[in-house]
Amino acid sequence: MKNSLFYALTLLATPLFGMAQQASTAEAPVHFMYSAGRSYLVVSVIALIFIGIAAYLFHLDRKITKLENEK
Repeated sequence: MKNSLFYALTLLATPLFGMAQQASTAEAPVHFMYSAGRSYLVVSVIALIFIGIAAYLFHLDRKITKLENEK
């Protein structure tokens, strides 16, 4: 249970580490994405996918633990 919580928090904190990095001026496509507001959409979709995967793995872990305890 504690490992699952740790992994879930790590997955949620990962985008924060990426935001701490400064973008260089040579990255023109990145600036286009920021100016168009699409970067927030991309980050939101990726975050939702990761949250969904984490929730599914947590649910699967609980089901497997329940099956192991029945034996």
